[in-house]
Amino acid sequence: MPRIVTIRTVAERAGCSIATVSRVINRSAPTSAAVDARVRAAVAELGFRPSEIGRALKTLRTRTLGVVIPSLTNPVFAASVAGMQSAARERQHTLLLTATDYEPGAEAELVETLVAQNVAGLILTVADAAENATLDLLDAEDIPYVLVHNEPPHPGRAAVCVDNAAATFALTETMIAAGHRRIAYLAGRFATSDRARRRHEGYRAAMEKAGLEPEVPLELDYLGDAPSHAEALAGLFRAGAPPTAALCSNDLLALSVVGALRTLGFRVPDDVSVAGFDGIALGGAVHPTLATVDTPTRLMGERAVALLFAMINEGAAPRVEHLPFTLRPGGTLAPTARADQPASQGDRITSSPP
Repeated sequence: MPRIVTIRTVAERAGCSIATVSRVINRSAPTSAAVDARVRAAVAELGFRPSEIGRALKTLRTRTLGVVIPSLTNPVFAASVAGMQSAARERQHTLLLTATDYEPGAEAELVETLVAQNVAGLILTVADAAENATLDLLDAEDIPYVLVHNEPPHPGRAAVCVDNAAATFALTETMIAAGHRRIAYLAGRFATSDRARRRHEGYRAAMEKAGLEPEVPLELDYLGDAPSHAEALAGLFRAGAPPTAALCSNDLLALSVVGALRTLGFRVPDDVSVAGFDGIALGGAVHPTLATVDTPTRLMGERAVALLFAMINEGAAPRVEHLPFTLRPGGTLAPTARADQPASQGDRITSSPP
């Protein structure tokens, strides 16, 4: 597969910063003749096509905010967008909404399209906030944006989110306290969600703290259904000593997993406990109700708009705003009835010597 050439690639080849490449390409500030020559040589050698983003900077922006989310069908993003819309309307702005359908390669195209519409700023949920060529370009062009749900490791990137690892750590400890020792971690594709990866870090940390062996994560298709998920889960749960609990990286996946386990002949929570992440309303409307981490998704959208306008109108520095989460008990999580569970470190510490 040919390598994707980005502004970061050009900067690496030319031996300069992304911002310098942007200045040379857009003629937005003077650079030395030597640097200019290196950058233009790198552009020619790599066949780099400058983005429409830089050109749009010279035009008048509208009273519109561009929004990019992974999915239009996941209620967690719908709730965040509802919060964004409410906060934007208070400021006499509207939203232009787009979705990647969990395709990381669609991010650059959608962002270019939105910026070409002269949006005042952007609110994004991206596949990976750490290594992201589109965010690199927005940074270089000084286009205001705020991430929502992502937790960027870069200090210069604004975001509104929860502490995904801490939340999943707490949820995993709750499962361990209920007697579960073999807990599966089920997630969407890690390549399409850095939130799933961060939540897995919390799961691993809690398992290791308890002296338990973390399971290898099983990556499933977020857009799959219960029958396809049942097929994917059959090998794991029909083994000799299957997990007694499944921690899922989001609620929609958890609800599908409940259906998949029933297809395989397991009762939830009698045979297998299940928990999700997000706190969508649907999880409280099913029976048994879904155990989950409840996150303030609508508030995330509202706060993202407020932070974006603070950056645009007041020159506020980008910052990461962590919102609180709560564990929501549900009927899908119950103490295990299985006696063949491996002991945790706490079990071993408190057991009597032979």
